[in-house]
Amino acid sequence: MATKKIETAKDIYQIKVTLLGTKPPIWRRLLVPAELTLAQLHDVLQIAMGWQNGHMHQFRLGRRYFGRPFPEERLMGMTPTENERMVRLSAVLGRVGAKMIYEYDLGDSWEHGIVLEKQLPVDPNTKYPVCTDGRLACPPEDCGGILGFYDLVEAIADPNHEQHQELRDWLGYDFDPQSFSIDNVNHMLLPARRHGKALKN
Repeated sequence: MATKKIETAKDIYQIKVTLLGTKPPIWRRLLVPAELTLAQLHDVLQIAMGWQNGHMHQFRLGRRYFGRPFPEERLMGMTPTENERMVRLSAVLGRVGAKMIYEYDLGDSWEHGIVLEKQLPVDPNTKYPVCTDGRLACPPEDCGGILGFYDLVEAIADPNHEQHQELRDWLGYDFDPQSFSIDNVNHMLLPARRHGKALKN
């Protein structure tokens, strides 16, 4: 699929993304061009958090919804979804402290709080987007939302738990909820920094 080059950034946003309902919080701090579209930001968030982009998503700001519009929404009397490909991050987070919600997987409902922490000048020696900090591993896909995630963490940590082996087999890999690597995230973001070629618009 053809992609559009990210326009030259005029400002850089430092945003903190926190997976709501997690204790201790699972979060990432990112530096991104303010002129990213929300569709491009979605791609960055998927990489930074560790999701696999296998489910629907939406952004929410008050009563406004952003994502992939469906004509049926108006027919069903629903609030129409604004096209995320047409909306820049700078248009929805216009000042430091501004917040919005990013929801991934409308079934498990992984809600992420996004807050604009700082507005920075472009550093010519830095390629964006980049992850600068974070904590803890992203939950596995399809584990049942926040409650399912913590049930899973409890079960795989206890060899005597009745679902221990079943859930380990379901995962198919050794999941460490404490793990997080900035280097790994930024390695995954590398294509996104090559003129935005990995970011859909």
